[in-house]
Amino acid sequence: MRSMLSTAAALAIAATGVTAGSHSSLEGTLRIISDMSNPAPRAVMEGLAAEFDEMHPNLTVELDIVDREAWKTQIRNALSANPPDVVNWYAANRMLPYVEAGLFADVSDLWAEEEMAALASTKGAMTIDGKQWGVPYTYYQWGVYYRKDIYDQLGLSEPTTWEEEKANCQAILDSGVKCYTIGTKFLWTAGGWFDYINSRTNGYDFHIALARGEIEWTDDRVRQTFANWRELIDMGAFVDDHQSYSWQEAQQFMIDGEAAAYLMGNFSVASFRDGGLDDTKLDFYQFPVINPDVDYAEDAPTDTFHMASGAQNPEAAKEFMRFVTSAEVQTKINAGDALGQLPVNANASIDDDKFLKEGFEMLSSNAGGGIMQFFDRDFPAEMASVGMEGLQEFMVFPDNLDDILERLEDTRQRVYQ
Repeated sequence: MRSMLSTAAALAIAATGVTAGSHSSLEGTLRIISDMSNPAPRAVMEGLAAEFDEMHPNLTVELDIVDREAWKTQIRNALSANPPDVVNWYAANRMLPYVEAGLFADVSDLWAEEEMAALASTKGAMTIDGKQWGVPYTYYQWGVYYRKDIYDQLGLSEPTTWEEEKANCQAILDSGVKCYTIGTKFLWTAGGWFDYINSRTNGYDFHIALARGEIEWTDDRVRQTFANWRELIDMGAFVDDHQSYSWQEAQQFMIDGEAAAYLMGNFSVASFRDGGLDDTKLDFYQFPVINPDVDYAEDAPTDTFHMASGAQNPEAAKEFMRFVTSAEVQTKINAGDALGQLPVNANASIDDDKFLKEGFEMLSSNAGGGIMQFFDRDFPAEMASVGMEGLQEFMVFPDNLDDILERLEDTRQRVYQ
């Protein structure tokens, strides 16, 4: 059955100058499988399908929404047997297995269109072997969230260099407060620190080459990353016993003023605000420069749409991808009452929220540095698992580095062979 367009969606389309009947050359059926199964994302996806259906009177949009976790094991079969036209997935190395298996279609021709320049911040994350294999519709920033009131009391400014970062940290420690909170009980949070220190030390291309198994973990450049990280560990910069805390539990140290900052994703802001840190006390800065010879790279996990290589209606699939990457649509689906994240299109608008604004500006201007997808998305699953165990161990027992790197290198040789 054709989906009906809600009054709100119709008004939204009218406001963007899109009317039913435009692109009426599209016909047949457009089959979409989406893993946007949680309530807010589901409403967004259903709205997108309804709008696109209404825009094309001769086209029927069939939308199948599957459980997000179940989709991780179902996607390969779905793309192999009676494939849909469009699916949801993730950028960078998370799409690599489906590119290598010939299940995702090359959409480089879309990226060659003038309008796609507004998505330049994620082009690298959508590129494998010099070709683009999907389009992004949302992402969110990582960075350093900090207690502005503590910084103000100590006369500190937001650091832009590693030397300033360490000098600030020493002043914070001297005041009896830890520099950073972190909870590594579930391992992944340590991955954020590695992503940033490694990419700031060696650059985005090096970081992604490591994620793809092309560089040995015992390489001197990797060791330099850990040497930089150890400077903070040896200072006592991190809260004690962090391996006992989840990332949410670790927030309390900052809420209570026992730690001054947290390297974390923007999803943490709501909990900080709920804990009593209003925008006069909570602020954000971009992770500082370590090596001035490399561009900024940022962790910004990116959700994507892909065309199946077996798509029965590729023309409609590509038109849908143009639709979901437009500034107007990305503005709407990332609004606070929808996904509440950041549009990738640099010409989109964002909600009046200081952290979303700072994140949008930071990521939209990052076409040169590259967008990382986060350690457990950029590295294959087994490598990520063993790697994050090693990162947590290093934070607790930094003297174990040689053993850790040998273990990670053994895993690399097995996983990528």
